[in-house]
Amino acid sequence: MSARAVVLFSGGLDSMLAIRILQRQGLDIEAVTFRTQFSCCGDASCVAAARLGVRLTVFSQDESYLDILRRPQFGYGRGANPCVDCRIYMFKRAKLFMKEVSASFVASGEVLGQRPNSQTRRDLERIEIHSELEGRLLRPLSARLLAPTAPEREGIIQRDELYDFSGRSRKGLIRLAHEYGFRDEQIPSPSTGCMLTEKTFAPRVFDLLEHTSENRDWDFQLLKVGRHIRHDALTKMVIGRRAQENVTIEYLARHEAARPCALLLPENFAGPAVLLVGNVNDHTVQSAGQLVARYTNHAQQGPLIVSAEQAGRRWLCEVRAIEPALSAMTL
Repeated sequence: MSARAVVLFSGGLDSMLAIRILQRQGLDIEAVTFRTQFSCCGDASCVAAARLGVRLTVFSQDESYLDILRRPQFGYGRGANPCVDCRIYMFKRAKLFMKEVSASFVASGEVLGQRPNSQTRRDLERIEIHSELEGRLLRPLSARLLAPTAPEREGIIQRDELYDFSGRSRKGLIRLAHEYGFRDEQIPSPSTGCMLTEKTFAPRVFDLLEHTSENRDWDFQLLKVGRHIRHDALTKMVIGRRAQENVTIEYLARHEAARPCALLLPENFAGPAVLLVGNVNDHTVQSAGQLVARYTNHAQQGPLIVSAEQAGRRWLCEVRAIEPALSAMTL
């Protein structure tokens, strides 16, 4: 029976190569991928795993992941991305899965020096130590630049058949992919795969963390939708920018809302849905209603009417289009 390895798998080029390297050494592969509410391109890992002929197990986040986002031990990157803490979180779960499937070690497609927020030599060492995988975490693409791991010392893996890639260039990795039989159309373009790294998204995350002491999945789902305006310390407004976002805002308002909110909809004109979150009263409802009118191109004769509802209470407001208050902040 061949030895077994668990491989952290995103579906990107690096993790595809890591699997192919181990397959060439005769290992049985159990691929695992993680889905968070901030993950992008989730189907890529499924397609790539099928192409490589490996089993794929998909893990979703638990509540502890949100604690990491709020208080990362090793800080954030350029956005709201706690990359080192996130990798530790994933490798800890991969370690548990390693024991479940009787694997010998965990591997990943990390390349030394490729990403400044999680793949420096110091970061790779931190991740290995804090995920409690000392000696059992193999990076096949950079292994010859790192200390030998237990599977290498035990003869499960031949070190001279591993690689010494480093830095951000993909040229050598693409050449290796061609050697392994990948066609150009099978080589994915580089992607962070995570919304937290986006500079335009990070202010929303930090605003949420600053103004709320406890966050749930609902809060973070809302961050991905619409235009966000911080009205005051207790209140923000989320405006749909297109039809699908209006549908999502209505769904989030009516299903398992994590905090007080009111849904505002145009009654006699075409306009966006607006979700008022936090301090819901006559004044904030009127302000949110004016935003419904502000973000529409429809020329309406006569008064504009906006309805609002919250937990069985209903408002009908006559509004006019105005710019957001000077105290408000668009996120």
